[in-house]
Amino acid sequence: MVAVTAWFNRQDDPIGANPDDVPTGEIAAHLIAAADAESNPEVQRLRDERAALIQLCLYALDRARSCGVAVRIEEGLADVGVTALRPDGEPFDPARHEAGGTVSTSDTTLANTVAETEVVGFADGDTLLRAPVVTVYTAQDTL
Repeated sequence: MVAVTAWFNRQDDPIGANPDDVPTGEIAAHLIAAADAESNPEVQRLRDERAALIQLCLYALDRARSCGVAVRIEEGLADVGVTALRPDGEPFDPARHEAGGTVSTSDTTLANTVAETEVVGFADGDTLLRAPVVTVYTAQDTL
């Protein structure tokens, strides 16, 4: 019984600690709120609207005749977390890039590297919205 009394009377608790060791519920409340947001129809509606607006902006960007308008649309997309993908110089990855063409090179270190981005791709965070269409270096045949 003395050990139990000593445990309740301990003085080594850090300042601000819960002296009763009662769970505050803050973590549980945070997890519950996140789960509720996933199943909340209003949250899903807002996500759907955001996705539709992003697609509309990409459509407008593809048809923009003014360089200034295109730059402004791309900046606006970046402001909401949608990034342009221009993988020039990166290794070609068919899971992330669409090959639009090839160009041969005698430099074997460039083989299977993106030579040029033909059509800019876009990603929303980790989600690929549109793969960039790229030209890929291929090793030149030496006969």
